[in-house]
Amino acid sequence: MCLPATGSHAGRIVPSRFSNLAGTSRFPLPGPEVFRISFVFPNGDTYEGECTRTPSGAFERNGRGIHITPNGIIYEGSWRDDRMNGTGRLGHPSGAVYEGEFKDNKFHGRGTYTFPNGAKYIGNFNENKLEGEGDFVDTQGLEWRGTFHKRAAPGLKLKLAM
Repeated sequence: MCLPATGSHAGRIVPSRFSNLAGTSRFPLPGPEVFRISFVFPNGDTYEGECTRTPSGAFERNGRGIHITPNGIIYEGSWRDDRMNGTGRLGHPSGAVYEGEFKDNKFHGRGTYTFPNGAKYIGNFNENKLEGEGDFVDTQGLEWRGTFHKRAAPGLKLKLAM
């Protein structure tokens, strides 16, 4: 949860009542007031994006925003209930990148995970684990298809271009 808007880490709070998630609406939105903020957390993380105020007065990330850690991890995407929820992109300084669906801060749903060596998995995720039908592209560009379960993919088959 973002900290209350007081003290040395309050950030810059700007009401954004007349913009929707895509930033195109000119009419007030139903529901809680949406604020556009720039916020620095005590650990040095930064967040710039949309928030709503909780009943206790704290700001909670809801809507679209960018969260950056001091060590270079960057998440850009949807937030709900102060967690990565919806679609987004999470990049790591190692070169690893996940683009796809998130649920409660986890890779969950359809997505693409690119490994630091350039190999990638395209398919379903279940709480950060590869799960179900998917494709794997190795570092040589060969495409494999199969059913994945966590780290295993029994019966993985090479896709041949004919």
